[in-house]
Amino acid sequence: PQAAKMKLKHNINPVLLQFINFIILVYSLITYIPWYIFSGSRQAIAKAKQVKAKPVNNKPGGAYRSVNSLHCLASVLYPGCDTLDKVFKYAKTKFKDKKLLGTREILKEEDEIQPSGKVFKKVILGKYTWLSYEDVYVKAVNFGNGLAVLGQQPKTNIAIFCETRAEWMIAAQACFMCNYQLVTLYATLGGPAIVHGLNETEVTTIITSKELMQTKLKEIVSQVPLLRHIITVDGKPTTWSEFPKGVIVHTMASVQAMGAKADTGSRQQSRPVPSDIAVIMYTSGSTGVPKGVMISHCNIIAGITGMAERIPNLGEKDIYIGYLPLAHVLELSAELVCLSHGCRIGYSSPQTLADQEIMDRIYKNVMNKVNEMTSFQRNLFILAYNYKMEQISKGYTTPLCDSLIFRKVRMLLGGKIRILLCGGAPLSAATQRFMNICFCCPVGQGYGLTESAGAGTITEVWDYTTGRVGAPLVCCEIKLMNWEEGGYYNTDKPYPRGEILIGGQNVTVGYYKNEVRTKKDFTVDENGQRWLHTGDIGEFHQDGCLKIIDRKKDLVKLQAGEYVSLGKVEAALKNLPLVDNICAYASSFHSYVIGFVVPNQKELAELARKKGFKGTWEEICNSPEMEKEVLKVLAEAAMAANLEKFEIPVKIRLSPDPWTPETGLVTDAFKLKRKELTAYYQMDIDRMYGKNVK
Repeated sequence: PQAAKMKLKHNINPVLLQFINFIILVYSLITYIPWYIFSGSRQAIAKAKQVKAKPVNNKPGGAYRSVNSLHCLASVLYPGCDTLDKVFKYAKTKFKDKKLLGTREILKEEDEIQPSGKVFKKVILGKYTWLSYEDVYVKAVNFGNGLAVLGQQPKTNIAIFCETRAEWMIAAQACFMCNYQLVTLYATLGGPAIVHGLNETEVTTIITSKELMQTKLKEIVSQVPLLRHIITVDGKPTTWSEFPKGVIVHTMASVQAMGAKADTGSRQQSRPVPSDIAVIMYTSGSTGVPKGVMISHCNIIAGITGMAERIPNLGEKDIYIGYLPLAHVLELSAELVCLSHGCRIGYSSPQTLADQEIMDRIYKNVMNKVNEMTSFQRNLFILAYNYKMEQISKGYTTPLCDSLIFRKVRMLLGGKIRILLCGGAPLSAATQRFMNICFCCPVGQGYGLTESAGAGTITEVWDYTTGRVGAPLVCCEIKLMNWEEGGYYNTDKPYPRGEILIGGQNVTVGYYKNEVRTKKDFTVDENGQRWLHTGDIGEFHQDGCLKIIDRKKDLVKLQAGEYVSLGKVEAALKNLPLVDNICAYASSFHSYVIGFVVPNQKELAELARKKGFKGTWEEICNSPEMEKEVLKVLAEAAMAANLEKFEIPVKIRLSPDPWTPETGLVTDAFKLKRKELTAYYQMDIDRMYGKNVK
């Protein structure tokens, strides 16, 4: 039934369709036996049906572990490599002259003025140039020694505020070697959040880029009194006169040159131990100021050990594309997995790849292209799509469809992608299945938090079910705790449900200078095992895979006493073609749910045309008539997703402007900031609830 809902609609003559279906049936029968004998898919089908995790005991609320680590959780990638500097040294010795970090040269940069007046930088890029493991190691050693010359002491904080690029990883490795605690801040954080992070950690040195120095840092440097050194990774900035006295600007190359000349005889004792803090990672909290999560060397190593086990045949033939923020735990972990396995990392310019919810965007763009095809092409694509969807849900492959129909779509991502991994926000079932079909590769979904060093669960590549996040990784165990207020119990049938608690070596040390919050979110059991209380609600399926079904913070009690989960409402509606983003809102003083919607421009303009409404984009979004039309579409989708009547939004506000981290309405990982959205739309909330809202 799930597959039937996700199929694309065609308009083929019913008699012709019967004939086509008969041909497909004959083709399937003829090719089944050779496919069964010669392809490796039999094993994949068998693996997909296997139990992937089990509870360690029969008690309700017992922890689930991967079947590969039932008796002992994994915590070390390579024997004896219990700190990150040892992991890199091991990899450097093993993969010495192999390519590691690649950067595309910029041939030309142009400013492209958009119709809205915004200026986008258009970048013309050349080929990749590569640094070997040995090159990166030498650069990191020199940079670490150079920082020591500037006065950096072991176990003290140093900040990096920079886009994802090779120099970020080189700087990080230098800090891991010298036991400097690396404070990471998103490049897209707002001024007050950056000031908070830099002052709370009392850093005297910040590593950044010319562009960020001349934009974000320039505005706030006077508010960071302890700052003494700014190091730019990409050469000399053009202006330095405007910085306060006492702040010196260096280039990364000049610091490396200092380090190459330095006497390093007395340095041996500064190497880290596993419990030392490697990273203080500021998470863009969906409420209030960002929190610094203290992540130790052993936390990161346990996390990447768990992640690496879920990626089959990872090795020297693989190339990983790095484009998400390295200040995000998922990207940092993924790149460290690659670095430790001889896998190349090619950095992509954010202008060419970075996009909010990239998979959802690709999905919408390709479907728009399909709608622009001729009737014959569109119907051929749709038939192949629906046929492949049926085959995938049975665990079969479709080599003929892949080479004839989907090859062109696959070429959009270069044609060589063998695995896509998605973390951060949940991926809708329709989008996941679309990526499986069009890009002819598995799409892994993961679940983890900064507080669990990014590790929690990842789906296995042969698991083609949708909407789940997989079994616990081999480094951790997961249990469900009753949440009475929400009505979730670990004794529920058919599936145990409750708040997700993650335990294992990957569970982090806590929040920097925030003992109260650390005690609230982390607990230690009678065996000394550390547990993270995630605030997410999950259910375990029979095969040991986890599904995220709710979020504690998003629960609102309506006037009549019904509980509404805002996250559940949004998940049911966010992947409609008409919706680019949605935020549900409810008040305990009222009996119904309302919502703010960022509509898809193309889809809403088409709906307005069909209804005969003429006007500018702003006029369409501000029209009560169009609000009603969109509400009808939302109500239909809500019914199809089995939402209760009281959960369906009764009134909405259409927003003509998208929500980006720059607007402050979403985090850098594009999660909704409910408090900020509420303040921004307060007048609309008053309107939708009548003027006398309490």
